[in-house]
Amino acid sequence: MRIAIDAMGGDHAPDEIVSGALDAVSRINDLNITLVGNEKKIKPLLTAKKNITIIHADEIITSEDEPVRAVRRKKNSSLVLAATEVKEGRADACISAGNTGALMSAGLFVVGRIPGIDRPALSPTLPTVDGKGFLLLDVGANVDAKAHHLVQYAIMGSIYSEKVRSVAKPKVGLLNVGTEDGKGNDLTKKAFTQLQAAPINFIGNVEARDILSGVADVVVTDGFSGNIALKTIEGTAMTMFSMLKETFMSSMKTKLAAGMVKRDLSGLKNKLDYSEYGGAGLFGLAAPVIKAHGSSNSRAIFNAIKQATYMVNHNVTYTIETTIKGIDLDKGENE
Repeated sequence: MRIAIDAMGGDHAPDEIVSGALDAVSRINDLNITLVGNEKKIKPLLTAKKNITIIHADEIITSEDEPVRAVRRKKNSSLVLAATEVKEGRADACISAGNTGALMSAGLFVVGRIPGIDRPALSPTLPTVDGKGFLLLDVGANVDAKAHHLVQYAIMGSIYSEKVRSVAKPKVGLLNVGTEDGKGNDLTKKAFTQLQAAPINFIGNVEARDILSGVADVVVTDGFSGNIALKTIEGTAMTMFSMLKETFMSSMKTKLAAGMVKRDLSGLKNKLDYSEYGGAGLFGLAAPVIKAHGSSNSRAIFNAIKQATYMVNHNVTYTIETTIKGIDLDKGENE
């Protein structure tokens, strides 16, 4: 198996990207990695070269670049060349911690969609109190959606959770403003009806306040609401730890207490860090494409690589394609 990685994407590239890749090839059997980026910057970081190759890229897509224009104009960028490796069959999957919009554009224009999937979904695995985590999709690939798009998200998320996360009969919930049937706007009401007929374990509506408690293994929503939910969870966790730190540093007594629970707090912080679960998969593309967090360290990159290998080994893309083929989705104009 070969994974292509954009070595220049992210806040800590290429150092943490290369470090994560080195860790992965030393721990995952039959793995080969292609690092795409500035060869002069990558080579000095390679403490071992077994199962790692470099493709030199002259250009970098930055966070300031307009995604679609950058993908079309910077064809020799590390991100586009990594996606091209997948398109031309030289890699089974690709990963980038760079510009999210550019990776989505490269996924659509270079890698391509699975037949029958109208729109791909950006799908991170988020933490739950029991440590199992849940999949949230979409979190921003598409801010607008129709009911049948949410059904496709649900099917893709259910397949991924079962095949990669080893969740038997994943519980799929629809993010809504209440748990009762008939709640929500036109989109959620129509999606609710269609999800009941889909080949998934649909448990009905779920509220945002319950998703971190593990009420569902897969939570489905449109990209606008999903992105707000994701950023709220991330911001709440950051604020909580900032407030805890301020409290613990307020007096000598609390500083002593902080020293006693430092290890426990560190474990709690890791539990709330969704990069521990890997990156956000772009589900619905013709091959696995993983968006790692922009601030990814080597461990987060390793987890994203492990996630990509699981998707390849368990034929997630093929399973999604064959499942979608057998479903007659209502794509009426009145959605």
